[in-house]
Amino acid sequence: MGSEQEQLKEKGNKFFAEHQYHKAVDFYTQAINADTTFSANVKLGPILHSNRAAANLKIESYGSAISDAEKAIELDPKFVKAYYRKGSALIALNKYSDALKEFKHVIDIEPNNKEARSKWTECKKAQAALRLQRAIAHDEVKKSAFQTLSESEEPLIESTYTGPHLGDTITLQFVQELMEYQKSQKSLHKRYLYRLLIQAHTLLKSEPSLVETSYIPSTSNFTIFGDIHGQYYDLLNVFSKIGLPSPTNPCLFNGDFVDRGSFSVEVIILLLSLKILYPKSVFLNRGNHEAITMNRVYGFEGEVKSKYGALSYELFTELFCCLSLGHLINNKVLVVHGGLFSDDKVTLADIKKIDRFREPPDGGLMCELMWSDPQSEMGRAPSKRGVGVSFGPDVTLGFCERNGLNCVVRSHECRDEGYQVDHGGRCITVFSAPNYCDQIGNKGAVVVLKGEECKLEYVQYTAVPHPQVPPMAYSNNFSSMFGL
Repeated sequence: MGSEQEQLKEKGNKFFAEHQYHKAVDFYTQAINADTTFSANVKLGPILHSNRAAANLKIESYGSAISDAEKAIELDPKFVKAYYRKGSALIALNKYSDALKEFKHVIDIEPNNKEARSKWTECKKAQAALRLQRAIAHDEVKKSAFQTLSESEEPLIESTYTGPHLGDTITLQFVQELMEYQKSQKSLHKRYLYRLLIQAHTLLKSEPSLVETSYIPSTSNFTIFGDIHGQYYDLLNVFSKIGLPSPTNPCLFNGDFVDRGSFSVEVIILLLSLKILYPKSVFLNRGNHEAITMNRVYGFEGEVKSKYGALSYELFTELFCCLSLGHLINNKVLVVHGGLFSDDKVTLADIKKIDRFREPPDGGLMCELMWSDPQSEMGRAPSKRGVGVSFGPDVTLGFCERNGLNCVVRSHECRDEGYQVDHGGRCITVFSAPNYCDQIGNKGAVVVLKGEECKLEYVQYTAVPHPQVPPMAYSNNFSSMFGL
């Protein structure tokens, strides 16, 4: 038998291998805190902090991952894995210059480390791409991708194409045929994708940052979906249970439609088609993964370019900047992707004023809406993600009372049961991707609002089979730095 710390470490490693990352974090933490002298343990100290950093990376707690990696480096300045993990977390936070320094440390320690040189090169390319993107964003004469598209000829339709055809308007028949065609792993023709994106862009751009909508309790419910993350076949399964969105079955999709799952293109094409078909009954919020920085690491960029080419990816990135940031349902339920704010003075009116037509910033109201998480403790704390804020029950209660709300429904975090009720029922998390990334084993869920008082009910479900394309199949090789 090894020491207590070693046993706790092995339990953490076991849960990590089983993809139960929150439990892995708990056991690594127990090992780190096992006694007051352990942090000075030359052998295990760096390993435990580095392992916890790896687990935090898996659950997108990038701020915590950086802190752990830094502690590991403090204990052992030549501990290569810690530099890797710190660099990975910095990449996820869009801090490429800082990430480059970490990979350079690895190269200095191990000059013949080919993997480190490869990561450094990839990071350098990503940094250059980000600089170009920012330069273009400030170039007022630069044509948008949609303008470029409108000036070009539509792609010809080959005689071999057997999929659905899109005319001037989207019909229910088109959507039904699209669902089945994509289910058979076939791609909508690029000509029709372009038409669909143009229509969706025009529609989404016309909507406010905070959409106010309602449902009629006597004739319908209102369903809220959480993260889908490219799990197309699970989305189809939910529709088979609750029915397709329609004027009598309104649905809100609360961001993170894409990334990680390798059928993200199919998910977003279907959701945009439904939005165009039923613009007053289908609603889309932007999540933190509807962003260039996330798409570059977690697969959507690679997937779109593989299936439809670079111009299509540019169209999607512009379209994502038009997505609304929140929805207010029957003046009682606020739905946002992440959570609440670092300032008690924020009101619904402030959300309405946000200029959302841009990539998400690193701070401010737009960032917090998309990145924040609830905590059990009162007050606020720095986010474990390294961006946004952690907010307590008192923050949620105060916000709801000042704005006349029953509750806030948000997504952004995987939950074992597919949903979780916190803050005395004022903060509800819903996550709609079951067996997340084919690993976690969680249920998926949707929230159903019923009646005049917007009573909340939950529909849970388990994952269904999908074609043998693994999650993250289109991601770049940054993702390989997230393991033990």
